[in-house]
Amino acid sequence: MVIPFTGVKVFSTTLARDREVMGENITRWLKEHPEVEVVDKEITQSSDKEFHCLTVTLFYKTKA
Repeated sequence: MVIPFTGVKVFSTTLARDREVMGENITRWLKEHPEVEVVDKEITQSSDKEFHCLTVTLFYKTKA
């Protein structure tokens, strides 16, 4: 099933202190953009021997 969306917002970080507040940053962005409705999400983690990257991708559509 294909879920229609009109926009994508990506949150990504490799710094531990930024990963700790990522949820707060996402919540703040959602509150600042009440016109969007998240229709899907994708969470990706990648690592090498030095860095750990966390990415949260939100797929959204504009509310009617």
